[in-house]
Amino acid sequence: MSRGSPARTGPGVLARMLPASRYAGRATALIERSALVYSRVWLVFVSGVVEPVLYLLAFQVGFGRLVGEVVGPDGQPMSYVAFVAPALMAASAMNGAVFDATFGTFFKVRYDKTYDAMLATPMGPLDLVLGEIGWAVLRGALYACAFFGVMAAMGLVQTPWAVLTVPVAVLVSFAFAAVGMVCATLLRTPSQFDFVQLAIVPMFLFSTTFFPLSVYPDALAVLVRCLPLYHGVELTRGFAAGVPDVSMLAHVTYLVVLAACGVYAAARRVEGMLLR
Repeated sequence: MSRGSPARTGPGVLARMLPASRYAGRATALIERSALVYSRVWLVFVSGVVEPVLYLLAFQVGFGRLVGEVVGPDGQPMSYVAFVAPALMAASAMNGAVFDATFGTFFKVRYDKTYDAMLATPMGPLDLVLGEIGWAVLRGALYACAFFGVMAAMGLVQTPWAVLTVPVAVLVSFAFAAVGMVCATLLRTPSQFDFVQLAIVPMFLFSTTFFPLSVYPDALAVLVRCLPLYHGVELTRGFAAGVPDVSMLAHVTYLVVLAACGVYAAARRVEGMLLR
């Protein structure tokens, strides 16, 4: 460079000059951090898989023997265990994502001030959101793979279409992690997590997890169709039964739109709380 020519500022230097920019392409750094943290508490992952597996075993050797068969997605009878298993996979993905996105985000924002330190680097609010959601999705994928392995070992995988239940569970994790992170930014005290459970538990019980939609009254059935978990359950159950249908596109669209809205709202909330 000649003596009189002006110095050029590269994009890396510019990013360091603007640490409050919304996105710097460094979301993977937060995923790596989460992986290192959870490598010391790996039992948390095991607990997330054990609970739905215990449910599945209970239906296999206990309650499922009393119920017998129910009507499947294609209108044909199927065993109650095969009916419940894919729904429990979707519920497991939901629970894992919500736990990470709500509890983890809340304490990092309100107490640990982890995000404040991160935003002093070139990372932006969207990096934080995508990193947290990405880790929750990765955790949901691990849960889904483990659960699918248990289903296969129990003889509940009868069609190649069942493999698609895993990416569906990942999509469920994505949607709930995004919405969960928004909810975490709205909470003020740890006691308010009761409101999260107040939403999750009824959703788990009534999103056709244990009973087909036909058993609900018409008014309640309309409400159930609006629940995010219902769309995940319908997708996993349809693929597990090997009966893909065009209506599945509506379920996928619902979850994708929910995830996109959650990412946008979470990024705006984080930006408003920490940068203004």
